[in-house]
Amino acid sequence: MNYMSQRLRAAAGKSGREDGEGSVQVHSEVPMEVDGAKVFAVYGKGGIGKSTTSSNLSAAFSKLGKRVLQIGCDPKHDSTFTLTGRLVPTVIDKLEEVDFHTEELRTEDFVYEGYNGVMCVEAGGPPAGTGCGGYVVGQTVKLLKEHHLLEDSDVVLFDVLGDVVCGGFASPLQHAERAVIVAANDFDSIFAMNRIVAAIQAKAKNYDVRLGGVIANRSKDTDEIDRFNEAVGLKRLAHFQDVDAIRRSRLKKRTLFEMEDSPEVEQVRNEYLKLAAALWAGTEEQNAVPMKDREIFDFLGFD
Repeated sequence: MNYMSQRLRAAAGKSGREDGEGSVQVHSEVPMEVDGAKVFAVYGKGGIGKSTTSSNLSAAFSKLGKRVLQIGCDPKHDSTFTLTGRLVPTVIDKLEEVDFHTEELRTEDFVYEGYNGVMCVEAGGPPAGTGCGGYVVGQTVKLLKEHHLLEDSDVVLFDVLGDVVCGGFASPLQHAERAVIVAANDFDSIFAMNRIVAAIQAKAKNYDVRLGGVIANRSKDTDEIDRFNEAVGLKRLAHFQDVDAIRRSRLKKRTLFEMEDSPEVEQVRNEYLKLAAALWAGTEEQNAVPMKDREIFDFLGFD
């Protein structure tokens, strides 16, 4: 086991408050409050388009004149590349370079300016199969607080690894005030969304985070999402269809706000701007009640 993995494992093993029955979740030693900023965490099934959604939402917030900080929480560290045009070095990369002496790091070592002034951070992660991603997120937040970057932002957006089954990747919920879920109109992403709802409700027992709603993505229709939402007590915040401009923007390493004008691009941009404005104005708390796995298995789909 390398030195970084040892550091990550040792820190992740510290216990804290339990969020629910049988919880073995990782808890941050960093104070939970992020003064002066609205904080959102974006969740959803792996591959559903969370990073695309997060980056374009950050761009939309910036278009509304907000100071935006986006934090990628996936070890793949690809959350912000459409904002910056590249894969930026991660917090863990930089911490390892200075032997985890955080006082030796400068802001410009791990924060990178992207499109329209959006500030971008990639937490990174331990080598595959070692350490704890939740600790990495906690150390990233600690660094950002030490450098006063959180209170200097209007909006902080966590883009989080896919399906939530471990407390480590649920740790951004300890810092956020609203969690939004990205889902397509299909069995797998709605099934995953149900489990994410349960994770958010577990964190809400001890922290300020609450469900903010659902973003329908890569879907022509929303009938199955809407049926699930009605059954558990959720609301849809936005709907992004599976348009080719979104796929092309990823290939071009750009946000949709940098793509050539067209009717479909303009429509998607306007939807992101409406979503950003709604989130900034404040979404009402949604007290959803998730289904049991077997219950939702029977609920989804049709004969």
